[in-house]
Amino acid sequence: MYFAKEAWTFVLPPALGALILTALDKVVGGAILAGLAILLLLFFRIPRRESSAQSSVILAPANGRILSLDAVEDPTVGGGTFHRIVTFLSVFDVHVQRAPTDGEVVVSRYSPGRGVAAFRSNAGKVNQQHLTVLQRENGDLVGIRQIAGLVARRVVSYRQSGDSVSRGDLLGLIKFGSRVDLLVPVSYHLEVRVGQRLREGHTPVARTGGAT
Repeated sequence: MYFAKEAWTFVLPPALGALILTALDKVVGGAILAGLAILLLLFFRIPRRESSAQSSVILAPANGRILSLDAVEDPTVGGGTFHRIVTFLSVFDVHVQRAPTDGEVVVSRYSPGRGVAAFRSNAGKVNQQHLTVLQRENGDLVGIRQIAGLVARRVVSYRQSGDSVSRGDLLGLIKFGSRVDLLVPVSYHLEVRVGQRLREGHTPVARTGGAT
């Protein structure tokens, strides 16, 4: 396990405060700040993930619990209809997102917005978000929408249009609790259910009719 570089802005102030209070023999206050620093650091943890799934398999881009599964048309991702897998990330989940498939980034778009609770149905329309669309080798488009929530106040993307990514590569992170929508062509077979827990870069979510 390692940690995202964005962690240190949040972790260093309470860690420094803990050292100062401990040096002043204010042990209780120091312990509280040290505990806070550790909790904040855990929000930015990056576990090591591996998958031996075939290339036809689309992996979960986010860690969390599936809130809903539906079929939508989303011109910002591409033409046609897509399965949408909505995953809710609590403050206890891993907050980095990974590429669910190999591909080229053809869309990398940030949209400012509000901060309503991520589990609300309109969060995907009104909240701050970042959309990444990957084009697979066979031309299929897969969308990953990182959506900030009530606690999460910033979405971070590591990828730009034209980048090539491999399945499992880091795409970005959302600072604290949030939501991630995965959109795959409706022709793909879903392998998950509502309420299921996902592990980013590890859990199979959908598959094509054959390997690509």
